[in-house]
Amino acid sequence: MASLTSNKPRNFGAYSHYATPCTRTHQIGALFLVVSTFFVTRLFDQWFSESNSVTPVIDLRRTSSSYGIKTDNGIIRWPERGYGSHLSLKIYVYDENEIDGLKELLYGRDGSVKTTACLKGQWGSQVKIHKLLLESKFRTIKKDEADLFFVPAYVKCVRMLGGLNDKEINQTYVKVLSQMPYFRRSGGRDHIFVFPSGAGAHLFRSWSTFINRSIILTPEADRTDKKDTTAFNSWKDIIIPGNVDDAMTKNGQPDVQPLPLSKRKYLANYLGRAQGKAGRLKLIDLSKQFPDKLECPDLKFSGTEKFGRTTYFEHLRNAKFCLAPRGESSWTLRFYESFFVECVPVLLSDHAELPFQNVIDYAQVSIKWPSTRIGSEFLDYLTSISDRDIEGMIARGRKIRCLFVYGPDSAPCSAVKGILWELQRKVRHFQQSTETFWLHNGSFVNRELVQFSSWRPPMPLP
Repeated sequence: MASLTSNKPRNFGAYSHYATPCTRTHQIGALFLVVSTFFVTRLFDQWFSESNSVTPVIDLRRTSSSYGIKTDNGIIRWPERGYGSHLSLKIYVYDENEIDGLKELLYGRDGSVKTTACLKGQWGSQVKIHKLLLESKFRTIKKDEADLFFVPAYVKCVRMLGGLNDKEINQTYVKVLSQMPYFRRSGGRDHIFVFPSGAGAHLFRSWSTFINRSIILTPEADRTDKKDTTAFNSWKDIIIPGNVDDAMTKNGQPDVQPLPLSKRKYLANYLGRAQGKAGRLKLIDLSKQFPDKLECPDLKFSGTEKFGRTTYFEHLRNAKFCLAPRGESSWTLRFYESFFVECVPVLLSDHAELPFQNVIDYAQVSIKWPSTRIGSEFLDYLTSISDRDIEGMIARGRKIRCLFVYGPDSAPCSAVKGILWELQRKVRHFQQSTETFWLHNGSFVNRELVQFSSWRPPMPLP
């Protein structure tokens, strides 16, 4: 075999008398040509993909409008990788009259819990997601063509208003699930549940037995009960925004308008109850040391020390930075409310996770500070940030806050549209279950070899 270092021309048989001898210089030149062609092709493909893709990734660090970062009349584009080029899914929403017991999860044992009462506060996302999916163009009324199934329930609100106790919630969920053949067929993998509070899926005490494979929508992602255990699985579940008061998120003029930075009285504020939590108590102590910089009243559930809705937002807008420490759990509605009074949110919750992290660069619109470092150095850091930088963060926050508004998926940007994109990533068309089997002709059967079309409720659950 000829060596690459040999100066002797290579012999190619019958064609050798026509060919120019292939020297080492030729070989190096050919190799250079191949490598350069490869890289030029890659650069062209990348440019072509970015310029023609209908869903480029948002980069908040770019200021050009060509990257799809628009607010009121624009759209927020989602990355094609993992999501697809457009929304294409079908969701079946269970009807309240379809399954015995479902009405109890919506309105309580005697039907006395009103939907309007459940729209307030953090419970509201359970109601809003349900209502908006009923109106969605992605809703289907045919179970056989559905990619996903939505199970409506307002159990957080129902429990808080006395409509069901913990035991009744548990029993009713099991009763409802035992009447769902499609839940049994997939082992619950294609079924969606909403749990809108820090308690998460633990409102359903037996969640780990019955819906541990299902898709859970919740604002909580690190821990969901006082035992420090979690019902959140990053592989299948979705973080959703907290439910900000409609009066602040409506189109047009919110009830409380933001103030110019020059007219804000405080550097920072925390407006919430202490609840004996270390981080919150530190903030209250810090506000006593620096009352001109930090507003931090120890608010109560009732009495003169409780803020009304308008008063709360008027105070919230009066600082450049709105502090969001953890409470019973890591998430806080205050983080989302800050965007609507145009105050830079500062997370003081080490384990908090946030929604839509594949399209929002939260480092460009908020600050996260270690909860163990709450002291004068923290205020010194905030003081060091120029108004120009603060205005930049606020401006970028305006562009993405539409993703925290529970509006219809027909809107260019809304929380529900963002949730639909995330749900599209969770669709698995092959719904394997330990209780489902299939035969050579493609039919599905249970352990008794009964075809799926003949399954009758109630069905045994795990």
